[in-house]
Amino acid sequence: MAEDRAALRARIAPGAPVGVTEEMIHALVHGFYDRIRADPALGPVFNRVITDWDPHLERMCDFWSSVMLMTGRFKGAPMAAHVRIEGLGAAHFARWLDLFRQTAAELCPPDAAAVFVAKAEMIAQSLQLGIAASRGELPPARAAT
Repeated sequence: MAEDRAALRARIAPGAPVGVTEEMIHALVHGFYDRIRADPALGPVFNRVITDWDPHLERMCDFWSSVMLMTGRFKGAPMAAHVRIEGLGAAHFARWLDLFRQTAAELCPPDAAAVFVAKAEMIAQSLQLGIAASRGELPPARAAT
């Protein structure tokens, strides 16, 4: 039974068909956050919120392993964590995606990079919508005509 679940997970995991491995995830996460920490726009935001980087990097590896390989290792509430960050806005997410795209392109084979980036874009959009909703910034729904 455990083998059946593992086989199913491997078959439907978005990263499996493009060769994503735990080693690739580790390299991407660590390379990406090296860039984040050095970035003039994002570094101060992240360094203000994250006081101990080693657990954060481990958690992000768990997150991406769960997203790409469906390992289920990540346990957390990304939306709640991001909503608490004052001043986080569209420009931050655009820069985050830019750095993520660059890192994925440099460290991953093209097919794997494309899947990572597609997932990152969906995650960024979801977080931005959730943050806007929590701040009451969503436009009112249009009346049906």
